[in-house]
Amino acid sequence: MRIAENWKDYELIDASDGERLERWKDIILIRPDPQIIWSTDKKNPLWKNAHARYHRSNKGGGNWQVYKKLPDQWSINYNNLVFNIKPMGFKHTGVFPEQAVNWDFVSEKIKNENSKVKVLNLFGYTGCATLSCMNAGAEVCHVDASKGMVQWAKENAVSSKIADRPVRWLVDDCIKFVQREIRRGNKYDGIIMDPPSYGRGPNGEVWKLEEQLYSLVELCRQVMSDNPLFFILNSYTTGLSPAVMEYLLGVLLKSKFGGKVSSDEIGLPVTDTGLVLPCGSTAIWESKY
Repeated sequence: MRIAENWKDYELIDASDGERLERWKDIILIRPDPQIIWSTDKKNPLWKNAHARYHRSNKGGGNWQVYKKLPDQWSINYNNLVFNIKPMGFKHTGVFPEQAVNWDFVSEKIKNENSKVKVLNLFGYTGCATLSCMNAGAEVCHVDASKGMVQWAKENAVSSKIADRPVRWLVDDCIKFVQREIRRGNKYDGIIMDPPSYGRGPNGEVWKLEEQLYSLVELCRQVMSDNPLFFILNSYTTGLSPAVMEYLLGVLLKSKFGGKVSSDEIGLPVTDTGLVLPCGSTAIWESKY
């Protein structure tokens, strides 16, 4: 497992009874996690001294139960990047801390290149991966269908003092955008993709990752440059194993560009137990290794 263990402002303190006990800088949150199927003793006093706890609703969504004064927004740092944290209606905070292993990976790849690197970040969310690429010197195109998420990503760039770096912020349907990029002849040296497991389009179209992932990667292959660097595919879909994603990148990318493919779970170290909580999967194609 690839472990995000370089955090200072984030800490997964404990995990038990379907919940995470987390520190986001100075704020302690308790959030649900369906993968935590074990029940262990909650010896840490912070379980009873958190700022807020998210409760799921049987009708979908949920709400935050606030125990102490909780800011509407605060910031955490990862290396020299600054991410704004905002507790949201669906338990999220705007950062998936386990993804730091992938931010480190792309940063190293970009910094090791002597020429300019162009990166496409699809389903870019609040821009943590985008900022990592920008900070390493890449020119980035950030695409997400949510106007609010793209605005949040812009705010993170301003907070990180890199808003003047070359970047395009686009509110758009990722598939339609890639189709237009193919027609325009635009190419990218690196692609990062974190597609949703399930969703509905504006006209009621149903999106299921397992059914549409192959065609999506096949589409994106057409906007890769002649000598691309990397392709990163993230998934939080339990029915889509790392090995399946690795095979998919193998048949679509390795067969055309050479290089190598790999995959693994990504996870977070749990302070109180010394164990690692799995938090999704990543498959990577890379040309140089």
